[in-house]
Amino acid sequence: MSNDATVTAADIARLAAVGRAAVSNWRRRHDDFPQPVGGTAVSPTFSLAEVEEWLRGQGKLADSPVRERVWQTLRAAASGDMELADVLTFAGAFLLRLRTEPGRWAGLADAPDDEVAAALPEAVRALPETVRGPAGAGLAPPSSAPLVRALSQLVDELGVAETFEFLRTRYLEHHSRRVYLTPEPVVRLMLELGGPARTVLDPACGTGTYLKAAQEMFKDAERLLGQEIDDTTARMSAIQLALRGAPAEVCAGDSLLADAFPGRTVDLVVSNPPFNDRGWGYEQLTGDPRWEYGLPPRMESELAWLQHGLAHVEPGGHVVLLMPPAVANRRSGRRVRSELLRRGTLRAVIGLPPGAVPNMAVALAVWVLRRPSPGDTPADDVLMVDTSADPENFRKTALDAWRRYEKGKPVNADSGVVVRIIDLLDDEVDLTPARYLPQRSAPRGEGSFVAARDILEKKVAELPRVAAELSSLVQTSAPADVPMTTVGELAKAGVLQVLRPPAKVRMGGGNVPVLTLDDLAAGREPSGRAAPDDDHVRLESGDVVVSLAARHPVARVITEPGAVLGTGLALVRAEPSRTDPDFIAGWLLLGARGAALRSSTSSARFDVRRARLPRLTLDEQVELGRAFRKLTELEAALRETSRLGADVLRLGLEGLGAGTLRPSG
Repeated sequence: MSNDATVTAADIARLAAVGRAAVSNWRRRHDDFPQPVGGTAVSPTFSLAEVEEWLRGQGKLADSPVRERVWQTLRAAASGDMELADVLTFAGAFLLRLRTEPGRWAGLADAPDDEVAAALPEAVRALPETVRGPAGAGLAPPSSAPLVRALSQLVDELGVAETFEFLRTRYLEHHSRRVYLTPEPVVRLMLELGGPARTVLDPACGTGTYLKAAQEMFKDAERLLGQEIDDTTARMSAIQLALRGAPAEVCAGDSLLADAFPGRTVDLVVSNPPFNDRGWGYEQLTGDPRWEYGLPPRMESELAWLQHGLAHVEPGGHVVLLMPPAVANRRSGRRVRSELLRRGTLRAVIGLPPGAVPNMAVALAVWVLRRPSPGDTPADDVLMVDTSADPENFRKTALDAWRRYEKGKPVNADSGVVVRIIDLLDDEVDLTPARYLPQRSAPRGEGSFVAARDILEKKVAELPRVAAELSSLVQTSAPADVPMTTVGELAKAGVLQVLRPPAKVRMGGGNVPVLTLDDLAAGREPSGRAAPDDDHVRLESGDVVVSLAARHPVARVITEPGAVLGTGLALVRAEPSRTDPDFIAGWLLLGARGAALRSSTSSARFDVRRARLPRLTLDEQVELGRAFRKLTELEAALRETSRLGADVLRLGLEGLGAGTLRPSG
C-alpha cells in the first residue's frame, strides 16, 4: 500500500474524531505538527503517513488510517476520463471477485504491479451490466494495482460488504449528493405490513434500503428486484446487495417510462416513490395498459407509481407505498381512488406521526393495497389508522391495528377504525385517516386532563433540583492533556468485553424481553419479545449498551438485568472493580455523537471498538462517571417532561374541542 496519500484538514478531523477547529488549533500550538505537502494556503493537504504518526504519538488517533489511505488511493485513481464513480464500480467489482473467488487474489497478491493490473479488467467484464454499467465495461484505473492492494487490507479489517459500504458512504459525503433515505422503522413497518414475501420489487429503490431490509427480514426471499433512475446510485446499490449475498437484480432507468421488468410479477411491491413529480410521463403514457384503475392525472404522479406497483404484483400480493397526505383528498385523483375502493384493492391507509420521515414538511401516510385474486369477493371496508398520538410507538400501533383487522378482530378505537367503502364513495372520496377517527378526548372527560396536568406539574417541579446537580461542574481555561486509549485496546487487555447479539434476533413468539434499538433511543424498558435461545446475550446490571446506528447516538447503563440484547446494539461489560460503567457510557456516548456528526447516511455505523476514552485511575473514572450520570439524568428528566407536556397539550386541545373542558372564569 502506498504511503504517498494526502489528507485535508477535514480528513484529519475525521481521523481524530474532532472538529476542524481543533485541527487548526493543533497547527498553531504544536511546532511538530506535519507541514503541508500540497494544496493551497486556504485548503492545504498533508502527508497521511506523517499525520498518522503524529496523531498516534499524541494519543489522538480515533479512526482507522487504513480506511483513510484506501479512500485517498481510490480518489487518486480517478483521473482523465475515468470518474470517481467508475473507480468505485471497479473497486466493487474487485470486492465481488474477492468474495466469490478469494483464491484468485491469493495467487496474485505477491505478483508485481504490472502483472496484477493486467489481470484485473476481467473482474469488471465478468459482472452483469446491471452492476458494472455499460460505461464501465472492462475498465480498470491506471493505478489499479495499488488500489486493490489497499482494498484487500481494508477487507481484512472490515469484511467485503462493510468495505464497500464505507467507500460508498464516503463517496456520497464527498459529492454532497442529496440522497433521500427512508428511516429504518418506517421501512420495517412497510415490509411487515406487506410480508412475508419470496419476491420483492422496489421500482424507485435509491440506495437499496428496502431491498437490504427485505433480505434481512424475509429469510425465504428468492428474488429482490430494484430500479433506480440515477445510474451511479443503481450500480452502487447493485454491488452492495451482491456483496451481502442478496438474490438481487438492480437496474438503472425510469420505472414509469422505461420499465426494466415488463411482465414480471412479485409477491410484494414496496417503495418510497418520488412525490409531486410533474414530469412523470403523462403525455407519453396516456394509453399505457398499467392504468387499470384509470389514467393518473397529470399532477398525480403518486397514482401512477401506485398502479405501476399493482401491475407488477401477483394476485393476492401486496403493494405498500409511502405517500404524501394530499394524495388522499386531491380532487383530481378521486376517480382513481373510487375505483381502488370499488374493486376492494385499497386495504388500509396508515397516517404516520410528524417527523417519522425527517426533512418532510408534512406527516406522510402508508397505503396498503392488495391485488384481488380471480373470483374474490371485493372487500367492503378499509382500515384507517392514525399513529400521531403516540409517535414513539407508531410502528407497534400500526402493526397491531393491521393484524387485528386481517383477523377480523376489533381495532383499538383510539388509533384505528374500519370504514365501510360505501361511506367513502361520496363527492370527495377523502381517504385521510384522521377524518374518520373519533375525538380521542370525548370518552376521557375532564378528569384525565386534570390528572395529566398534575403529573406534569410534579415533574416540572423536579427539574430545578436535577439542573442544580450540574453546579458541581466547573469550567477550565484549557483542556487537560490526558493519554487516551480505545475500547478495543481495553478488550484485548481483558479489562472489558464487547458483546454483540446474534445476526438476527427473531422477534415474536416468545416471552423473553428484548431491549430494542427503539427502546434504547427512547429511554424505556424492553418492549420486544423473543423465544428462548442459547445464543442470546443476556443483560446484567452494570452493562453498558450502545447503539451501533450513527443516527441514534445513545449509550445507557443497565440497572435491571434479565432482558436480551436486540439487533443494532452492542454491549460493553467490565468488572466494576476495574472500570466505572457510567464513565464507559459517557465516553461511548461522546463517540456515538461524533459518529453521528460525521455520517451523512442513515446506514452509517458506530464502531464501538474504536471509541476513545482517557486512561484514568478507578477513582478518577468514578468521579467523571458521576458527572456523566448527572447529565444523562437531566436528559431523561427533560424527555419525560416533554412527553408529559405533549399529553397535556393533546388532552387540553381535544377537551376544548369536544366541549368536555371549559375556562373556569
